[in-house]
Amino acid sequence: MTDEPSRRSPPTFAEEIDATAKRKLLAQKNPPKVWFGLGMMGLIGWSVAIPTLLGAALGVWLDERQSRHSWTLALLVAGLVLGCLTAWHWVAQEGKAIRAGDEDHDG
Repeated sequence: MTDEPSRRSPPTFAEEIDATAKRKLLAQKNPPKVWFGLGMMGLIGWSVAIPTLLGAALGVWLDERQSRHSWTLALLVAGLVLGCLTAWHWVAQEGKAIRAGDEDHDG
């Protein structure tokens, strides 16, 4: 039984320590900005809050039009789900960009 050529072997202990040391040195050279982190939290919060509030407002407006069904709760939940998916997608993209940046600095 031979290993496939496309498979990478797990990193050795020395390689893990080397990668950790490189990340620490990079973080010391480029410290994270406090305002950047606060901005990220705000952006994620607004990306969830705005669709939720818009869904609730649309539901209230539809309910005032004497519809047979109650739309407020349904559209509030739909807006919340849409906002959470948007935030999750954005955070995943940022994580990929950060990992790609780390790989660029490793070499």
